[in-house]
Amino acid sequence: MELFAWCIMPSHVHLLFRDKNNHPSQLIKELKTHTSKQLQKAIENHPQESRKEWLLWMMERAGERNSNVKKRQFWQQHNKPIEIWNTEVFEQKLQYLHNNPVDSGFVINAEDWKYSSAVNYAGGKGQIEIDNI
Repeated sequence: MELFAWCIMPSHVHLLFRDKNNHPSQLIKELKTHTSKQLQKAIENHPQESRKEWLLWMMERAGERNSNVKKRQFWQQHNKPIEIWNTEVFEQKLQYLHNNPVDSGFVINAEDWKYSSAVNYAGGKGQIEIDNI
């Protein structure tokens, strides 16, 4: 995966990426499978997670409604992929992605959101290394 931009919000995640193998659907599936397992394990094993039982119950409940899920469902089944076909569209999506925490009222400046690549684009060093376009 070449990761150009990202933003983690409380209820969703945005990614601007390119799959080096040209199979983005497979890449998203693998990413969701891996992160789902790791995050569920982190929730189960975190002794101070006060919402542990409720979170696991919600995921189990969602999993029961979906025949594709064996035990718990962490991610929603659908994605909203958008193909980026030129620089103008890339810039538009990049601004939307980075302004999500601002528009939601979490921060005043996009680069102040810890869970985003906005700081990388502002000249700083973010939590995750991103690829140059």
